[in-house]
Amino acid sequence: MNIVLFAVFMVLLVLATIKYAPIVTELVSEPEEFRDLIQSYGYTGVFIFVLIQIIQIVIPVIPGEVVQVAGGFVFGTWLGTLYLMIGVILGSVCAFFAARLLGYPLVRSFVSENKLRRMRELMQGKKSDAVIFILFLLPGLPKDVLTYIAGLTPVKSVRFLVIASMARFPALLASAYLGHNLHEKDYLGAIIISSVAVLLFVGGYIFKDRIIGKMQEFTTEKQDER
Repeated sequence: MNIVLFAVFMVLLVLATIKYAPIVTELVSEPEEFRDLIQSYGYTGVFIFVLIQIIQIVIPVIPGEVVQVAGGFVFGTWLGTLYLMIGVILGSVCAFFAARLLGYPLVRSFVSENKLRRMRELMQGKKSDAVIFILFLLPGLPKDVLTYIAGLTPVKSVRFLVIASMARFPALLASAYLGHNLHEKDYLGAIIISSVAVLLFVGGYIFKDRIIGKMQEFTTEKQDER
C-alpha cells in the first residue's frame, strides 16, 4: 500500500513541480503584478497567497525567500508575516506527514544518503529540541527539506511544528519587512535588510557543515555523560 501511495505522491509531486513551480516563481518574482493579481481576488486573495506558500513548502525547488518578500510587498510587514506563518505551518504539516506516511524513499529522492543520515541523527538525539531550533533558525539551510527529514524521526509532530515555526519566525518577519520597504520605496531600509540577510545566508551556507559538526559533537558528549 505504501509503495502505491509513494508512487502516486511522487507522480503528483513531479507533475506539480513541472506545472506550478515555474508559474509560482514567475508570479512572485514580479511583486507589482503579483500584488495586483492577489488584490483582484478581494478577500479570497489571502487564501490564494497562503496556498502559494503551502505549495512552496511542499515543492522545495520554489525559492521560499521570493515568496516571503512578496508577502510583505502585498500585505505589509505584520499581516504578511502572519499569512506566511499560516502557510509555513500548513505546508510543514503536509511535508512532515507525507514523509511519515511514505517513509525513507520519499525523502531520499530529495537529499543524499549522507546528509539524510546526519540530519536524522541530530534530530533524534537527546538534545533534539535545541538542534531542531538551531537548524531552522540558521540561514542557508534547506528548511523545507529538513521538514521532510523530521518526518522520519521519532519527534512528536506538534512539538516539531511549534519549535520549527518559532525558529523560522525571525526570517519570515525580516523578509516581510523587506517586502514592505520595497513597496514603500524605502530603498535604504531594503538595502540594509538585504545586505544583512545576504551576509547571514552566505555565512550560514559556508559554515553550515562546521556548525552541524559542532552540534554532533555536542549531542554526542551529552549522550556520553548520561
